[in-house]
Amino acid sequence: MIRFVRKTKRLMDKKTNLNESLKKLEQIAAWFESRRDIDIEEGLKKVREGALLAKEAKKRLQEIENEFEEVKKGLEEDA
Repeated sequence: MIRFVRKTKRLMDKKTNLNESLKKLEQIAAWFESRRDIDIEEGLKKVREGALLAKEAKKRLQEIENEFEEVKKGLEEDA
């Protein structure tokens, strides 16, 4: 039971991180859209941050897909 609770908590933390990453990406996109003139240094900083967030989100989405596959296999084995 304790393992299940810990695993669930970890998954919830990762879910929050994914949602936070997506929100930050939206904020970065909105920042670029709201600017008429963009400071090159500040823009580069935002691009780097966005690239890192996108990489992390992609990794988490792959983990989620793998988790769905595990659940699917478990259901097929029980059937």
